[in-house]
Amino acid sequence: MTDREILDLFHSGSGKERGFTLLIEQYQQKIYWHIRRMVQDHDDANDVMQNVFIKVWNGLENFRADSQLFTWLYRIATNETITFINSRNKKATISFDGADSDDDDNNYSPSNYLKGDSHPVDGDNIEARLQRAIDRLPEKQKLVFNLRYYDEMPYEQMSEVLGTSEGALKASYHHAAQKIEKHLLGED
Repeated sequence: MTDREILDLFHSGSGKERGFTLLIEQYQQKIYWHIRRMVQDHDDANDVMQNVFIKVWNGLENFRADSQLFTWLYRIATNETITFINSRNKKATISFDGADSDDDDNNYSPSNYLKGDSHPVDGDNIEARLQRAIDRLPEKQKLVFNLRYYDEMPYEQMSEVLGTSEGALKASYHHAAQKIEKHLLGED
């Protein structure tokens, strides 16, 4: 079903709930993973996602379709996630010193393989190392990296979602990718 059909159904008198249900079915998974990559915890992602869809329910009546529905949803999800992260960070000061074990990183560094060490590497270990590298990024770079790398969102659409110029987004992504590469290669 197209966004236009969903919106038309939502705006019809008797189809409001059905239209909203279709919207959730169409976008729930994408929104969940967008949020989850930023907050990492499943329960937190579900909580934020519920807040997103409450805001969507309350605001959909006034959605003017100046942008695509998908872009509007991502903007709400991004803002809600940032609000959640900021709130969580205010409640608890988290020290990353010692939280990221260098031993784990060194076990899988390329230099160990060059020395002849043999450590089992699997997809879960690689994904965990990538996630740790992403976690070390500043929030803005983390957000841009996730949107581009995981969601394959074009810079033009990212610019609409985040309200930032495409040039700034490209620079942010480039810096994030460099930092991640250095972390994965054990150079930081």
